[in-house]
Amino acid sequence: MALAEVKEVAEHVAEKHGDSGGSWIIHHILDSDTFFGLFPLPDYLTNHVMFMLIASVLLIFALSRAASSYKKSFVPTGFTNLIEIFIVFIRDEVVKPTIGKGYEKFLPFLLTIFFFILTVNFLGLIPNGSTATGNIAVTSGLALISFFMIQAAGIKKNGLLGYFKGLIPHGIPAFVLPVMIVVELLGLLTKPFALAIRLFANMTAGHVIILSLIGLIFILKTVLVSPVSVGFALFIYLLEILVAFIQAYIFTILSSLFIGMAVHQEH
Repeated sequence: MALAEVKEVAEHVAEKHGDSGGSWIIHHILDSDTFFGLFPLPDYLTNHVMFMLIASVLLIFALSRAASSYKKSFVPTGFTNLIEIFIVFIRDEVVKPTIGKGYEKFLPFLLTIFFFILTVNFLGLIPNGSTATGNIAVTSGLALISFFMIQAAGIKKNGLLGYFKGLIPHGIPAFVLPVMIVVELLGLLTKPFALAIRLFANMTAGHVIILSLIGLIFILKTVLVSPVSVGFALFIYLLEILVAFIQAYIFTILSSLFIGMAVHQEH
């Protein structure tokens, strides 16, 4: 559904049910054609696209700076030390255990996925910011990239026929084979679907809860609930910082796990 069509639906809900229908929350979590809700954007750009571009620029600058610091000293300090902590964690606790032998070839891709999702998630926590990972189109794009990487890794290691042959369990009766082929093909397709929906749902849910809690003040039309609403909203906001890390970690570890399963089918 196009952005304009979604907005029309939201406006229809607002006209029918009023603000109490929660349509104002939809406007806050949807993509828009204005940057930070203030500056109009060209037709080929949206708010979520702008935040992804900002995330990309920030990552290029930050990681380039961290890499250049090693020219001065091999002992990381300050910001470079922080970046190295994340890199070592993803390498030793995520990629190496799930992929095993040959994990080095996939480490740059998985680190890119992790840092990009993490940065986009954090940008969404800025007041009046926008969480691009709360857009199903964005998470689907990330999931498709991982999907193609998984298939490419499996085919390169096992060959085209060998890879797809390895998807079918050994020793199954011939009459079950047609069913198993369908099941395994569906299994391949559900992996990117799970990646996309998990990230989208978790990042959207937190913002909806925060907006709903703040909205209680206006829905009930009394400031008496404001201490409770603001207090709980602040708690969920702090929890969202943790969720930003967790969702980047989960997307990365699942992608790494699927790559490991595709490469080492014998396991």
